[in-house]
Amino acid sequence: MAVVTTPGEEMHALVERMYPLRRSITGDGVRATLDIVGEHLPLEVHEVPTGTQVLDWTVPQEWNVREAWIADPSGRRVVDLADSSLHVLGYSVPVSARMELSDLRPHLHTLPEHPTWVPYRTSYYKPDWGFCLAQETLDSLPDGEYEVRIDSTLADGHLTYAEHVVPGQVPDEVIVSSHVCHPALANDNLAGIAVAAFLARSLAGGTPYHTYRFLFAPGTIGAITWLARNAGRVERVKHGLVLACAGDRGSLTYKRSRRGDAEIDRAMRYVLETSGRPHEIREFTPYGYDERQFCSPGFDLAVGSLSRTPYAGYPEYHTSADDLDFVTPEAMEDTLAVCRQVFAVLDRNRRYVNLSPYGEPQLGRRGLYGALGGRSDAQEAQMAMLWVLSLSDGEHGLLDVAERAGLPFDTVVAAADALHGAGLVKA
Repeated sequence: MAVVTTPGEEMHALVERMYPLRRSITGDGVRATLDIVGEHLPLEVHEVPTGTQVLDWTVPQEWNVREAWIADPSGRRVVDLADSSLHVLGYSVPVSARMELSDLRPHLHTLPEHPTWVPYRTSYYKPDWGFCLAQETLDSLPDGEYEVRIDSTLADGHLTYAEHVVPGQVPDEVIVSSHVCHPALANDNLAGIAVAAFLARSLAGGTPYHTYRFLFAPGTIGAITWLARNAGRVERVKHGLVLACAGDRGSLTYKRSRRGDAEIDRAMRYVLETSGRPHEIREFTPYGYDERQFCSPGFDLAVGSLSRTPYAGYPEYHTSADDLDFVTPEAMEDTLAVCRQVFAVLDRNRRYVNLSPYGEPQLGRRGLYGALGGRSDAQEAQMAMLWVLSLSDGEHGLLDVAERAGLPFDTVVAAADALHGAGLVKA
């Protein structure tokens, strides 16, 4: 009998493939990650040269690292990039030296409160070098002379990001963004990348109303670069969602857009509340992931952020404990399901105009009551028709109807379709 693989298991397998790659905000690790994502959906890859001005920022030099290690006085490698891509300080300048442990210590980063974990640390915009290791490893190091080697390059190159577009019935766009820069962190953000890739595949299998643009870019500088290069068309972006920390066992958390009451904020709240899932909805703050770039006041896009346990909200955040066991197929599949439900609401949230607004139109002679015969939800469906007629003033959408009437969104959509077919409302 063939083994049935669930979407969650497929996403977890994708996370596992990407996990060992040496990612940063630039470099071959990002390209290798995008190559793997590109096996699941076609990508348009962009290379932006070092020195390019992007809003108030400049694309930095490209960083690549081939090896990095520390050898103790006996010659044994006590820290080695080959064991984990977290072991080197991100963007470390090259080093080849011998030094006493006392001179090496300022360049060593640990987590004393979690002595077996390795932290994730970077120095993108300040030249520096260093290693990340477990506190218990540091405690075991004897005094003496150590050999230190970081074979890295900082040179003019490119910042790499990729896009995948699912064409819709209209050019109005929904952006889904995931950052691709973090090394060896399964939840932050390989799970987000995997959910985004599978969401894109599921949307491509249908005929969405909106055009969906999936952005896979390094955090902060990647989103800023995309905005700088697309400033002339951001007016097409009607909704957006940043996916991060999408695979841990925690309940879902949604962070509103800067606007606070954007359509995606309301759709997400509606889906989470009516689904019965444990969840939390947080207000916008200008700190976190790339929603803060899309929501910056000059752009003010309607972009929220969906995660499970939010950034810095779990002890494993930015440590080696954010590993393949920390994310689960079930959690990623649940995150994917919520995204699909939210976008289904956004795609069908039309505004209608009542073409018979003076008094209640006679539904019976149009066969609309008869069409409800035998339905277990006949009374609910009838109320949905009356509510759609009442709020079809060109100002209210179907989500407004569902929220105000306390009716399932699908029932409201079905009522609007029936009324449209009878010539009583128009979009």
